[in-house]
Amino acid sequence: MKGRRWIYIGAIAIAGIAAYVLWTQTGGAGLPAGIASGNGRIEAVEIDISAKTAGRLQDILVSEGAFVKSGQTVAQMDTLQLVARKREAEAQLRRAKISIETARSVVAQRRAERESAAAVVEQRQAELDAAESRLARSEQLIRGNTISQQVFDDDRSAQRRTRATLAAARASQAASEAGIGAANMQVIDAEASVEAAKASIESLEVDIADATLKAPRDGRIQYRVAQPGEVLSSGGRVVNMIDITDVYMTFFLATEQAGRISIGSEVRLVMDAVPGHVIPAKVSFVADVAQFTPKTVETEEERLKLMFRVRAQIPPDLLQRYLEDVKTGLPGTAYVRVDPATPWPALLEGNLVR
Repeated sequence: MKGRRWIYIGAIAIAGIAAYVLWTQTGGAGLPAGIASGNGRIEAVEIDISAKTAGRLQDILVSEGAFVKSGQTVAQMDTLQLVARKREAEAQLRRAKISIETARSVVAQRRAERESAAAVVEQRQAELDAAESRLARSEQLIRGNTISQQVFDDDRSAQRRTRATLAAARASQAASEAGIGAANMQVIDAEASVEAAKASIESLEVDIADATLKAPRDGRIQYRVAQPGEVLSSGGRVVNMIDITDVYMTFFLATEQAGRISIGSEVRLVMDAVPGHVIPAKVSFVADVAQFTPKTVETEEERLKLMFRVRAQIPPDLLQRYLEDVKTGLPGTAYVRVDPATPWPALLEGNLVR
């Protein structure tokens, strides 16, 4: 216990010495006129990894605080029901394919019937032509009393029967044409059923793939929201992670100081936990609306009290080299150079992390 106490005392002493050195190097009365400062905390983009569809959480494969890579599996949802539905859709697909073959066979049959009906029509047309020729001859012969009235009546009756038979054959041919159209519609319907079954299978495959929850980018798991065995609704959160490639500090500057910085202005971050290390950063965001507004802003003095939120982004390549050391929530101080011509104090330049 005594050894640990001396470690704490030593850390406080180092922080005090660093603060004193910075105070003395800035003239003992504060920072140079071209440098502003503000207090803040290290933050990072938070990401909730959630279930796309409702279901039971089967397992979580990462622990809190663990580093994960983009595409790494972090949790698995139960897929038994999805797999069963996929098998059902595959059976429907096979049935639809059989229906296509059956419908095509019906089309071929209807076409054969149409050819047969067309042949019958030609035959009946020939019979009608022959009957009309006999009737025409009988009409000439009956005028000269060469044939009997009975023969003439028989030829006329035969012509009428043949005409009716031709009409029936043509109707049968038209019915065959309609049957082909109906059979073709059955083929189209069966093909549509095949496409619908394929779409169902693809949708279920996507759902099965989405049941394996993966990290969308490199990061660190902060905490578990759910536990294995729980039934989650659609969009239910499973774990929360932070993107360790997108780390920044948010701090606040007064109106006069915020108005002199721009996107890309240099920033130096000094963390309370490690005052001997200076982290380089750049301004990536300046709020266009004041965060702290007095009740009235009628005078110039009151307008200068307005505070604007500023974000200092830490370079991603620097974060990659110090992934294990990235910790969100740590408090510190941000120093921003509002005048590019102002040199950094030695303490903020010499201990720069690279």
